[in-house]
Amino acid sequence: MKIGFVINSIATEKPEYSTVRLALAAARKGHGTWVMGVDDFSHRADGAVAAHARAADAAHETEEPFLEALQDEERSCDDIAIADLDVLVMRNDPAEDMSDRPWAVTSGVLFAQLSVAAGTLVVNDPASLANAVNKTYFQHFPEAVRPRTLISRDPDDIGGFVKEMKTGAVLKPLQGSGGTGVFFVSDEESPNLNQMIEAVGRDGYIVAQECLPEADNGDVRLFLMNGEPLIADGHYAAFRRVNATSDRRSNMRVGGEAQAVDVDDKMLQVAEAVRPKLLADGMFLVGLDIVGDKLMEVNVFSPGGLGTCEKLYGTKFTDVVIDALEHKIELRGHYRDALSNTKLAVL
Repeated sequence: MKIGFVINSIATEKPEYSTVRLALAAARKGHGTWVMGVDDFSHRADGAVAAHARAADAAHETEEPFLEALQDEERSCDDIAIADLDVLVMRNDPAEDMSDRPWAVTSGVLFAQLSVAAGTLVVNDPASLANAVNKTYFQHFPEAVRPRTLISRDPDDIGGFVKEMKTGAVLKPLQGSGGTGVFFVSDEESPNLNQMIEAVGRDGYIVAQECLPEADNGDVRLFLMNGEPLIADGHYAAFRRVNATSDRRSNMRVGGEAQAVDVDDKMLQVAEAVRPKLLADGMFLVGLDIVGDKLMEVNVFSPGGLGTCEKLYGTKFTDVVIDALEHKIELRGHYRDALSNTKLAVL
């Protein structure tokens, strides 16, 4: 199998990122593996989609030297035709490029759509990823598993919503990730509400979401693959993120600590509720952020934390993901063009 991984930029990738682990797992299994940034694509004059990609070296045992070899500036890139790849795995986060490289926000998805037309299996399905570039995608999931949410830029609307939420509210930008620009608003902090609205609103629309009491215990990141909880050796790919400081955000990038978690029926019910849409949208690998029996976010672009799961449970979840991609290529060989990219992505 020939597989390519698309990230924001090779230069800014870090060894603990899940994509590095996935690429290393693919290379170890003997697959031809390449890594490329969203700025490495090209559409040739002959109509072919191509990329200047770095070939992965399977000789490395750990993520650090593996990534160092990819990032070696003296190492030449391979000029590959995307049609020659069996699978293209989209792992770039558009929110990361919003400020400094706004042109890159949609570039990855656009080239991914051209790659589907060229006959390459692309996961997650880029047609649906194009609809998920901001948090309005979240509003399409069942209301029963979503906390009360308002999306607006009007300060009065947001202020009224905050007052209705007796347990407080969370304000965050419509486009963003990693806990950036996120504020918790309580009654004590309401005098600063206008300043918070102004700060979040600089980047566009504001998402105001009810704060759930269970959030004091952090949130749970649960991975789904092909619409089902990702399991390896009897362990769920899931962990609880808890912030020991006074910061209400439990995201790993703002000081959250990872703990093993027992996945309970409430979490599985949330996963089951979102499963139909994820399958319909061709979402192969996603991360659900769950608090209590509510879904806080759905990460369909580059859900992180597989490495954390592997450390917590001593299980190679990344191998299971690569095995699933191998199975899809086998199925495509049997069915040829009878299966759309959206359907094959979640089989």
